[in-house]
Amino acid sequence: MLEPVVDEDGAPFWRYTAAGELRVQACSGCGELRFPPRPCCPHCHSFESEWRRMSGRGRIWSYVIPHPPLLPAYAAQAPYNAIMVELAEAPRIRLVGNLVSGPGAPLNSVPPERLRIGARVQAVFAEIGGVTVPHWVLERP
Repeated sequence: MLEPVVDEDGAPFWRYTAAGELRVQACSGCGELRFPPRPCCPHCHSFESEWRRMSGRGRIWSYVIPHPPLLPAYAAQAPYNAIMVELAEAPRIRLVGNLVSGPGAPLNSVPPERLRIGARVQAVFAEIGGVTVPHWVLERP
């Protein structure tokens, strides 16, 4: 399975996910939320930032169901989904993940016909190769 690359700017994001929290980098100067994390605010150019806790709620903005699996490691889980989630508190921030039936469930645990753009989702967390990543579950199963 693909593992996220943890760099210096994004390391706090992964520390928070390991604790079961979804946080987004915010500029300490102008308050603008930004993702992916980066050292400088693209709005006011400040180098000061903080990490704000999000509710973990959002909605499916887009999705794809790869056929056939693009990588051999995913073949056993096909068909599976990859979704883009628009965060409730920050609609301009979108995170990529998978819709699963519950915490720790496999990538193919939600039938493809259950996916809908606009469906409300909630973050759950799963460990992949030593890194805890956000997955998503439907708010109304």
